[in-house]
Order: sequence, then structure tokens, then C-alpha cells
Amino acid sequence: MKSPHFRLSLSALLLGGLLTPLFSQAQPGPASAPAATSGPMVGPIMLRDESIDQVLALIERWTGRTVLRPNTMPAATITLTLRESVTQAEAVQAVETLLNLNGIALTPLGTRFLKATPLALAKSEAPEFIEGSTLGLTPSGRIASKLFQLTFLRIGEFMPQVTALLNPAGGSAPIVFEKANAALITDSVSNLQRIETLVARLDQPILSSVQPKFYPLTFAKASDVVNKIRALFSGPLQSQIGTATTFNADDRTNQIILVSDPRQHGFFDELIGKLDVKSDPNTRNEVIYLKHAVAKDVAQILSQLVSGQNNAARSAGTDASRPLTGAAQAPGAQPAPAAPTPAPVAVTANTVNLSSLGLEAGSSNQFSSLLTILSEERSNSIVVSGTVDDVRLINELVTKIDVLLAQVRIEVVIAEVTLNDNASSGISELGLQVTDGKLVGFSSAGAGYNISNATFSAGTTDLTAAIGLSTTPRKTNAVILSQPNIMTTHNRKGEIFVGESRPTISSYINDNTTTAGGVGGYRSTVGQQEIGIELIVTPLIGTDGSVQLEIEQNVDDVLGEIEIDGNPQPRVGKRNTKSFVSARSGEIIVVGGLQRTSQTKRTNRLGPIPILGDLFGSRTRENARTDLVFFLRPTVLTNTSADGAAAIEQVEKFPKAQREKVREALDLSPPKS
Repeated sequence: MKSPHFRLSLSALLLGGLLTPLFSQAQPGPASAPAATSGPMVGPIMLRDESIDQVLALIERWTGRTVLRPNTMPAATITLTLRESVTQAEAVQAVETLLNLNGIALTPLGTRFLKATPLALAKSEAPEFIEGSTLGLTPSGRIASKLFQLTFLRIGEFMPQVTALLNPAGGSAPIVFEKANAALITDSVSNLQRIETLVARLDQPILSSVQPKFYPLTFAKASDVVNKIRALFSGPLQSQIGTATTFNADDRTNQIILVSDPRQHGFFDELIGKLDVKSDPNTRNEVIYLKHAVAKDVAQILSQLVSGQNNAARSAGTDASRPLTGAAQAPGAQPAPAAPTPAPVAVTANTVNLSSLGLEAGSSNQFSSLLTILSEERSNSIVVSGTVDDVRLINELVTKIDVLLAQVRIEVVIAEVTLNDNASSGISELGLQVTDGKLVGFSSAGAGYNISNATFSAGTTDLTAAIGLSTTPRKTNAVILSQPNIMTTHNRKGEIFVGESRPTISSYINDNTTTAGGVGGYRSTVGQQEIGIELIVTPLIGTDGSVQLEIEQNVDDVLGEIEIDGNPQPRVGKRNTKSFVSARSGEIIVVGGLQRTSQTKRTNRLGPIPILGDLFGSRTRENARTDLVFFLRPTVLTNTSADGAAAIEQVEKFPKAQREKVREALDLSPPKS
């Protein structure tokens, strides 16, 4: 229940019993007048739970204006205690703020009226518009509007941060004018003053704390120095110099343009001074002679390596015109807003040990743009032109590339096996046991013997004898076509061709011209066609003695003849396979499956008369199936005398006279006494 004393005090005030002389001296004026240190005094005042209507009546008495109010107002009561006398302006300031806190706004309407509305509707009731600064006004809860126009900040990025500072009971959000870079804010005078203070602090040019500095260079090239500095600061040091620091090269004037905080200038003075020193000539030439590799191939590999590294460096952002931090913007894109960053840290020469950066000593692990690599095939050498580091790096690479590749000797036996009607392949016909493409054993049966699952011995010197194609009765259906050897190195092709080269007519022209002797004829262009067996082997030799063989077999057979424009041409049948087999040194690889079926026709004549003998004689037709089986035994060579042991063992089987001649030619004869 309200106290009668305070109710009586406010009633007395309103009736003019105590304050009538003060109000009689007051002049009507706007509610926005700042508090004065002199003027009519009121108080002490003690209001306890007074109604809005009574407080608005008190405002009317103090301001001399009529307060216009709606029928319904927020249900609130006002309590105010002023223990000492204050001016009317200060009392109005206190009451306006209390009304604002209770959801009621006072809006001036001309010079004689005040409009009381709920705080949420104050923006639509044309509150007072403040043209100048609000900082000279007395802070209060009075509602007013002000247009804030920014110069450096973007209003669209600034307003979301400011909105959190506004009175949430004030209704709609501020009105943003993007094109004018401005915003209209309606709030209490105290909030408007706070926003104006923030704008004064934040709406500043971003580069206000950085200064440019120019470094003319005497010995070094500006773009090279900038690239070196950019590489140094691509790691953790980047955060030490601040995001606003940039440095670019101007090769036209050969100087470096630094934009940074002045406290960093001392560090860059020493850093650039260490880089801009007189040095040896930029490039040197060197000829690197190769022992094992081919100069043309090595030069191509090195050129591709250098080109790839330079392209990767350019993609990583070593362009001199690019700023130190941040990604490059796409053409036509709007610049990204500058995020607030802490003040740059002062970097001095004592902060970073320059010798640890490799500036005074040490070497580079990257190729320069001056590097040139050429091959000189006549002397099988590499000609290198570049910096000292370039030549050093190329020498290290050549040392690792120019090595002696492992060699392998591949013994080959090509056998043609005649198949019976029950045989599926030449391997099964010979009774060979093959596992993973390698010969591991054999089985055989005949008159008086039966061999089953015999173990194969890979240590036999002669491959033909090792596989027993000519030493056992079971091999009478096999004919050895060729038994050559292939010597090759790692990843180099070895080829064998067994066959013939036949002339074939590639073009034929009826020549009607008459020569001086009066003879005309035909003109034919004749080519050569190789027909036979071709074996191409590419070995990959492992460090553990293993050998991987890429085997390609091509077999051409003459199946008959065909007449083209009156010229007989061979009809060639082709068979080819490709396989990839892994084996250990000394193991025998077996590859088969190239089968062919041929028809033969024979006639038994009964008499000397050709026609009658052929008519009444017997005729036979036979279909013969054959399969080509390839046996390969790779042996990895060790580049020692043991590699020739097999050949010397074969020499020892020669007749004595031939053996002595070979030993003498190879200087293998025992020393003479």
C-alpha cells in the first residue's frame, strides 16, 4: 500500500504548494537542453511508486510543455529520491531516464508539446534528430535519432557489431544505407554517445600505423632478394612481422619497397644489407663426364627435374609482386575487409639469428633460374652452366644416376613339339612340371623305364642338356629350332630373331613406256618381310638376385601363297603372346602355347603313267599339331670372373686343337715355363 506521505508530497508539488515559485520562473524550452549548473532549483524530492500519469504531470510543470499521451500506457510506477536540491534540467534528465527504463519515451513535438509513447514505438513517432555531435549533450535516456556516416569502415560490417549495444526494447533495428555507407540509429542519448565514441576510434585508415621504406640495391637483383626473403618468412616467422607488412621488388629501379611498422625497419635494414653484398660471378660452367649412362638421357632427366621444381616454386607463390601474407585475389574481386589485428611486434636483429637462416653460410637446395643443362654426345658428357649451388646439386644427382646397371645373361632354347591327339600343350607332352611359369621337375615313361615327379637340377651348365630334350627317349617328338643367348642390362630390351627375310612386292605398276631398245614392261617395288620367330625380353633386375622378365613372342609362318595381280605373295600366319614372369637367378622359365595345325596330303602312285597312277593310287591326308615351347634361364652377372665360368666350361669340351686356339685367343693358356 502506498505511503500517504509521499502521495501527499507529489500532490503538493503538482498543486504548486512548494514549487510554484520555481515553475513560475521557468521558461518553456526543448526537452533536449543539457543540464545546467544554474537555474531554478527543485528538491529534495522523494517519489515512491508514483503512477505514470502523475510523473508526466510533473514533467509538464518542470518543462512548461504539454505532454500528449495515448489512452493506454505501460503499467509502471516510478520511484525517485533526490536528497539535495538540483536544477530543473537535472530533474527532467533523471525522470526521462526513469521513464526510458520503464518502457516510455518522450518525443518533442514543436516547442510546446511533448509526446509520450511506448519505447518500441518511439522510432515511428519522429524523435528528435541530432545533426551535430552528441558528445556535448548530457547523457540521459531521452530517445533521439542520429545518422552515422563512415569514411573508412564498411557500414555493412560495422553495424552487426554495434547492434548488440543498442536497447533491445527500442523496436526495429537501425536503418542501413549501403550506397551512402551510413546508418540511422534511434536510441537513448547515452547509447548514441557511446556509438559515436566507437566510430571516432574505429573509423580510421588501416595504414595509419605503417610507413613505406625504399631500399636501393647495389649488387643483388631486387626480385631475387625479395624471393629469398619471402622464402625465409614462409614458415613460423611469418606471424612475427604482422599481417600488414609487405615487400615488393621494383626491378626497373632495382630497389625493394617495404611497407611495415616503423619498429620493423631496423630488422629489414640488416637483413637486406646482408643479402645485398658483392659476391662471385653468378654462374660457372662445368663438364661432367659420364661412365655408364647415356649423356642424352641423363640431360633429359635433369632438365625435366629442374623444370618441375621451378614450376612448383612458382605455384607456391614466389612471385615478387605478391604480398607476403594472404592469397592472391581473383581479378575483379572486391578486396577483403581488414580484420582487426593486434599491434605488430617490433622485430629487431637480436630477435632472429641471421646465420641460422643460411644467409652468411650454407647452401641452397633449389635450382636457380640461371641453370642450363646440355648433353655432349661425342664425349658422352653433361655441360652444366649455373650458380655454385646449381653445379653442386647437378653433380650429386649425376653421381647417383651414372651407375653401372646390373647385367643378366639369358639362355634360350626354342623347341617345336609335335602333339598327339590327347596332348593339350607342348609342356604336358614333354612331361614337364611347371609352377608359376618355372620348371621344377618332369615325368616320363617308355619301354623299360617309368620316371615320375623327378626333381629338376638347375645347376647343369648346358640348358639343352638340363631340360633333356636330346638325351632321353621321351624327347623324340621335340625338335630344337634354336638355342641362342641374350646379354642385356637392367630395363634394356634383348631381342632374338630366328627365320628368314622374303622379298615381297609392295607396289606394282604397268609401265607402257618403251625403252631405247624398244622393250616395255612392268615396274615393281620390292620390300623385305621377315618371317620366323622373334623373342623380345626386357629384364628388371632386383638387388636380391631376382629377375622380372617381360617376354614378348612373335611367330610368323608361311601358310601358303596367294596371287595378287598375277604376282604370287606369301600368306603369313601370325602368333604372338606377351607375359611377365618373376624368377630367381638360375631358374628356368617355360613359356608355351603357340600352337599351329598343318595339313599334309600324300599320293601313292600305282604306275609310271602320271594320270592313271594318280587316279588309282592311294591318297592320305594328315593333320599335324605342333607347339612352340620357349625355355629361358636368366643368370644375374656379378661382374667378376665367375660370370665366364660357364663359357670356359664349354670351351673345355672342345677338341684339343680348337680348345687350345680359343684359350690362346682369350689369353687363358697356362704360363710358359
